[in-house]
Amino acid sequence: MMNILGTLFVGLIVGFIARALKPGDDKLGWIMTALLGVAGSFLATYIGVAMHWYQQGEAAGWIASVVGAIVLLFIYGLIRRKA
Repeated sequence: MMNILGTLFVGLIVGFIARALKPGDDKLGWIMTALLGVAGSFLATYIGVAMHWYQQGEAAGWIASVVGAIVLLFIYGLIRRKA
């Protein structure tokens, strides 16, 4: 249970970091940014641990979470432009 709560907390922080690092002007509110960060964090955690790249709680998990959130921000931006 603590792993899920930890991933949620990391995701909130990661969403804001990813938005700050991603180039361009995103028309997202802070809630959507946080939700995409949480989703990126869950995605990166699941893939990284499943592939045995790192263990939960390692620094690589933070980096992968930021990268996952940036990828989701790009995908969200592409979908939003087409709609």
